Amino acid sequence: MYRTETVDVLETSMPVLVFEPQGSGPHPGLVIAQHLPIAHAGLEKDPFQINVGERYREAGFACVMPFLFHWWPADAEMDVKRAEFRDDWTVADLSAAFALLGALPSVDERRIGILGHCWGGRVAWLGACHESRYRACAVFYGGRIKIPFADGAPAPVTLAGNIACPVLGIFGNEDQGPSPEDVDDYAAALQANGVAHEFHRYDGAGHGFQDFNNPDRYREAQSEDAWEKAIAFFNRHLR
Repeated sequence: MYRTETVDVLETSMPVLVFEPQGSGPHPGLVIAQHLPIAHAGLEKDPFQINVGERYREAGFACVMPFLFHWWPADAEMDVKRAEFRDDWTVADLSAAFALLGALPSVDERRIGILGHCWGGRVAWLGACHESRYRACAVFYGGRIKIPFADGAPAPVTLAGNIACPVLGIFGNEDQGPSPEDVDDYAAALQANGVAHEFHRYDGAGHGFQDFNNPDRYREAQSEDAWEKAIAFFNRHLR
């Protein structure tokens, strides 16, 4: 189960879904960055994204999931949202989400991580570059990490030296966004900056292979193995 809260970000209102485990805690926390398909609808409209929050909640993590596309009208075209997406707005969104999570009585604010799938994978990397209090970061097939967005901020891959926590990478070898060559560049940037990381690459899997709501992309065996690795990763670094 989850609830919806609203926070102010640069004079705008951002909905945030909150997933809290049973018990008083203190629990480790996770900021979950959304994937792209729910840019039009609200977060609660996407079964995959809700499942992500529930599975981490059931594993004992308190989670917040900010709606990163609150800057645009719901009926704005997807191409507009892609073209106008700004890293400075996103960093502000993540800061507000982190503050909300850390202020929950059931959460230990010293044990918070960040993760995201697809579009959210780039956001998770970006967030770790701008918030040194994250203790772990997981990037699930995040593309465009090598590309700057509309505000002209540096491409997140160039900011790898700012990451102060271990990074988990989950990728499909049949993906082209990011491609295996892109993933090599991600790993090289982390390695060059002394950032601890572990990458797992799956044969027979492409982009979005954990999204059970997309039968053309979903690969159950690879997805479940990735789930096990992600839970183990966060358990090691946040407990």
